[in-house]
Amino acid sequence: PGPAAAPRWDPQPLAYQELQSERTEVPASRLLEETVLSRPGSEDSAGCGELVWVGEPVVFGRAESITGKYGVWMKDPEPVPPFTPETTWRVDAVGTEVRQLFQYEAAEQLARGYPAKVHILPRPLESTGAVVYRGGLFFQPRRSRAVARYDLRGETVTAEREIPGAGYHGQYPYSWGGYTDIDLAVDEMGLWVIYSTEKARGAIVLSKLDPETLEIRRTWETNIRKRGVANSFVICGTLYTVSSYSAPNATINFAYDTATSTSRALSIPFENRFRYLSMVDYNPAERQLFAWDSFNMVTYPVRLSRA
Repeated sequence: PGPAAAPRWDPQPLAYQELQSERTEVPASRLLEETVLSRPGSEDSAGCGELVWVGEPVVFGRAESITGKYGVWMKDPEPVPPFTPETTWRVDAVGTEVRQLFQYEAAEQLARGYPAKVHILPRPLESTGAVVYRGGLFFQPRRSRAVARYDLRGETVTAEREIPGAGYHGQYPYSWGGYTDIDLAVDEMGLWVIYSTEKARGAIVLSKLDPETLEIRRTWETNIRKRGVANSFVICGTLYTVSSYSAPNATINFAYDTATSTSRALSIPFENRFRYLSMVDYNPAERQLFAWDSFNMVTYPVRLSRA
């Protein structure tokens, strides 16, 4: 075919378009295996860059009862058999004894509302900060400054550790409240915990965790007030914050880069379609944000610039 038949590539979104075509042609499970296998160490962050764009939210499911006004839903970016990249997890987080973790074969099943299994956690969890990673649910047990790992195959807690000095149960939540003092995150580089301490005077503190032992590997103190932002997530070792949980036209308003230990102001448009955002997490395997917005489980496509 002549040059006219070739698609015209913009130099900037090139990496993004390649990623999209790759995702449509290769089964996600194989793609994931390849990514994991081609990584000598989890510190490698192939295809990383800075967040430059967040698309419109796509609704995947809706919680029917009041317990689902806010919650958390997720997929494991590095799943362990029998779970797959499609296995979807959900916790409805309203209530004092939140112990139910719903497991679905795929997000489509979540939309229909029938879980394949319900796990009853040995400890109630607090708020919407949980993540699923490498076969474990990482969560904050209620009224504690600890983080725990619940093994999804063995159905037991395999590790638990206090985060030194971390505020909890309403000391340093995000702006919407909800006891969101301790928030876990996963990106290309591994497992993180986002919190604050008295020493940091309410500014966001970010620590890298060992996913097996929950030991803190390294900590960064930012200059971003935790109560001043609605939520945050980590992409390629950079923490990003959301300006508002209720304004329909919010923004991604700050970035803190752990590689340089510096923060900068941003203004990337971010839509709160249902006006009550209680959870935002990045999934590095899907390159999407997962969020919970007033009963609705949504995803947002993202675009990264090649650094």
